[in-house]
Amino acid sequence: MLRGWLRDKKGELNASTHSLDALAEPQDIEASMRAANYIMNDDLQAAEDGLANGTSSFHKMGKGMVAFLRATLGFEPEIMREASERLADAETTASADHRKAQRDPQVHRSAIYPVGSEFALCNAQAQLMGAVVGVLNESLTESIRGFYKLRKAFVTLDAILAAEDKYVRGHSTQTGSARHSLDSVRSTRSTRSTKAVPGGFGDDRARGKKQEKPLLDIVRQNEAQAAAKSTTNSNGLPMPEDDDDNDDEFYDVDESHEDTPKTDTYAGLVEIDGVIKDLAKNSLDDDSTSNTQDLPPLKSLSSDHQILDHDPDSDVFSNPIDVFIHSGANLCFGLLLLMISMIPPAFNRLLFIIGFHGDRDRGLRLLWQASKFHNVNGAMAGLVLLGYYHQVVGFADVLPEPSIIRTSDNEVQQDVQGYPKERCEALLQDMRTRHPKSHLWLLEQARLEAMNRRLSTALSLFESSPTTKSPLKQVEALNMFEKSLSAMYIHNYALCAESFLNCVKLNNWSHALYYYIAGVAHAESYRHCNISGASAKESKKHAEKATEYLHQAPKHAGKKKFMARQLPFDVFVVRKIQKWDARAKEWNVPFIDAIGVSPLEEMIFFWNGYRRMDESQLQTSLDNLEWSDDPSRGNQTLWAKEEADEKAVLAVLRAVTLRNLQRWDEAAAILQENVLAIPNSELKGGLKDDWTAPCARYEMGVAAWLRRKEGQGGKEEVEWVRECEGWVEKAGKWESYELDARVGLKVATAQDTLKKYWEGRKRL
Repeated sequence: MLRGWLRDKKGELNASTHSLDALAEPQDIEASMRAANYIMNDDLQAAEDGLANGTSSFHKMGKGMVAFLRATLGFEPEIMREASERLADAETTASADHRKAQRDPQVHRSAIYPVGSEFALCNAQAQLMGAVVGVLNESLTESIRGFYKLRKAFVTLDAILAAEDKYVRGHSTQTGSARHSLDSVRSTRSTRSTKAVPGGFGDDRARGKKQEKPLLDIVRQNEAQAAAKSTTNSNGLPMPEDDDDNDDEFYDVDESHEDTPKTDTYAGLVEIDGVIKDLAKNSLDDDSTSNTQDLPPLKSLSSDHQILDHDPDSDVFSNPIDVFIHSGANLCFGLLLLMISMIPPAFNRLLFIIGFHGDRDRGLRLLWQASKFHNVNGAMAGLVLLGYYHQVVGFADVLPEPSIIRTSDNEVQQDVQGYPKERCEALLQDMRTRHPKSHLWLLEQARLEAMNRRLSTALSLFESSPTTKSPLKQVEALNMFEKSLSAMYIHNYALCAESFLNCVKLNNWSHALYYYIAGVAHAESYRHCNISGASAKESKKHAEKATEYLHQAPKHAGKKKFMARQLPFDVFVVRKIQKWDARAKEWNVPFIDAIGVSPLEEMIFFWNGYRRMDESQLQTSLDNLEWSDDPSRGNQTLWAKEEADEKAVLAVLRAVTLRNLQRWDEAAAILQENVLAIPNSELKGGLKDDWTAPCARYEMGVAAWLRRKEGQGGKEEVEWVRECEGWVEKAGKWESYELDARVGLKVATAQDTLKKYWEGRKRL
């Protein structure tokens, strides 16, 4: 039984026994934010020391944020447990303080936000970060609880942003713009807010109306009503009668019954917003088309929202409490909308639990707004933005061209869509200035260089970084992992193998993957030794190391799980080794010679390293791929024995490389002949690589998207985009296959880009 998130009524009453003080509150906020901000400069000890003695909701939120950052950087079980405990404590305290704020006439009164919004924000922040930690947890129960926490955080954050929207619209109507005088926004203790926000956030007592319940109570009551319909659960255990959702009992699923057949689906009913849904046919591994048309009616998240986009030095933010609420709400709601918008097609069924769709464009705009503020919320927003652009956007291929917009200050800047290079460079420079000692921003600098096809420069940043290591082990591990990837992309096989082996010492997330890539790097070195005529001793050394590390990899697979399932790459690694072992036995050759098409280039493909290569590095990749079917390089006797799936792997990798060289016709011809023309039944089953068929269709879509520029905005461009849409749709609707969630991220980004494209066409 899990009780990490649970508390009783007595726990709530004792969670925050201090009285709310309107004078102490801004001091607590500034002290906690200042202390938490040290973590963004790699100074963990200063952050912990600054937060240690504070008991306010803000100090506890700061403690939770510090642990959350460490947990999400390293995925270490003990750090994740600590983060969960701290965030649960912060959530409890903030909830209690929010209740007090509804009854205390001395608390802060804002001209923008409802009474107690600062505590509601702390509560939502704790729920959001706790949800992320829960989903990353190996327990399926914790993961599902995490998704429900996202629902609660959404309701609270949406209410806070609705207050901002109402405020901006009101002042725009009164003055013709969103700008206003200092007198109109200065908060006073004697003036009550008249803002009413969905969920009962507002204080109607001053207007003689019946006071609505606080928002946090509304959320709990709605969810408790459904549970209260039955006094027992399916196991006959008593259901809690209390209407506080935090008293709900969650039981870990007993996930291993040898005598019970395993099912990939949940064979039961789920009630969402009062609507009973049969999820018996829903599964994360469902081979059927992922379709979200059956989702319950969702709250509209259209882009017709007024964002309070004032700068930090504006008179609007003269009160530190308003600064805290604004920067925190923009950070959290922006992150939430962005995360949900990136759910790949294979996981669309999770939207049944979450209950709402994301909004990538609005989420990015909120994060950019939060990044303006020189506090931990602004730094976190900057980290999320740079991570998104350098990893998610850097991982995708179908992207819009960044457009130029005018801000409310009449400044010209790049829009948030696609990859706004200049804005990212300016943001990174700002963050490195704010936090000069942090290796986190050095990491993002290296990623930025790689995004611009300057891999040598990116790698040199890791080599020439200060000799003092980051005191955060998680940051050091991230830097080593990024260094390993850069070495792989640049075809420095010795450094690649060495760096991934160092990752084993620094991080325990996926040792199977680390050993696997170290092994295939040595396999590539072995092939180069044979081609170049190197000594037999050197060739043998690489063959032995490749064999050792590759057989070491499966021994570490399955030790880490995500939502009670093995990590996708662990499953991939185990199957590949089994495939090569079987071929070695069948062909009666050494294991090293049974390895098929360059597995190192295959890894580069799955990390989209080709997008980071310059022309010479892409040519090296083409040379590596020629080992398979070029008589002057590889063993043609073995190539003749290869099945269709292995030849499809070669075709996809070669086509992607040619596409990045803008040789689109050659790429398309290769895919048509070696993948699209082959029956899908020949490309799947057993130990075959079944990812080639959907990836080939996605690649056809990418090529069509890139060729739209040839149309110069006319009918030809539209035809290319429609062709792209057709291929992307096929890839998105493909049956379950290996690493489909990873490829699905590309597909989801492509779908979002195409949606924005057609919306833009309608406005012309």
